[in-house]
Amino acid sequence: MDVASEEATTPILTVEGPVATIRLNRPRVHNRIEPADLLALSEQFARVDQDRAIRVLVLTGTGRSFSSGYHLGELAERPGATVTARAEGPSFEGVCTQLEELRLPTIARLNGGVYGGATDLALCCDFRIGVDTMELRMPAAALGLHYYPSGILRYASRLGHNAAKKLFLTAETVRAPELLAIGYLTEMVPPHALDARVSALARCLAANAPLAVEGVKRSLNEIARGAFDVAAALERAERSQRSEDLREGLAAFREKRPPRFTGR
Repeated sequence: MDVASEEATTPILTVEGPVATIRLNRPRVHNRIEPADLLALSEQFARVDQDRAIRVLVLTGTGRSFSSGYHLGELAERPGATVTARAEGPSFEGVCTQLEELRLPTIARLNGGVYGGATDLALCCDFRIGVDTMELRMPAAALGLHYYPSGILRYASRLGHNAAKKLFLTAETVRAPELLAIGYLTEMVPPHALDARVSALARCLAANAPLAVEGVKRSLNEIARGAFDVAAALERAERSQRSEDLREGLAAFREKRPPRFTGR
């Protein structure tokens, strides 16, 4: 069945071993993000974060696009929709921040175009692997919108001021090779290689020591925001030095075998 004919739903969460996948599922509208999707994503992020058996999260979309971004109709009806929580659920900005702050490493599997707020949703992930046919457009300036603060900070701190200004101020469409050059994409692959590359990276991340991965991820995110907590980083480092995982990693190194980390 053509994915474009499938019934639209809120994001779908699946778990296979240590890897969780969340798939945006509104292919007829290029996986446009609705208010109900924000609530579902927030709940799914919380579930994944609390389950210590899950070590990697993959975020992707159904069909030809990753996502066309937040529903503009909702934004027109309620201008603060992207930054202000409502009775029915969280804000778009809040969900993005929640994704960025997850303990486990995250991969954006960019199967197609990325537009509007979805560009920031993907930027919240630790890795972005995209197909070489994809494109990105941040249309905020063309719509008359000043983007929410944490999104601007992410763009500038992750991509640099020049790239952030081009993407925000011109509202031009940018193709995959340039996205790779400016650092938006971690890797660019042909469509037929996307699944294999995402799976390989997920396996690599899942095989590493969870406490070390989680601690270093937090420290690197703090550095990117200009809010590095040295005392907290030292505490995380000392915790890793007392961990069972370190003892197992050293034993595996000596015995020339793969380590079996437990996250303790």
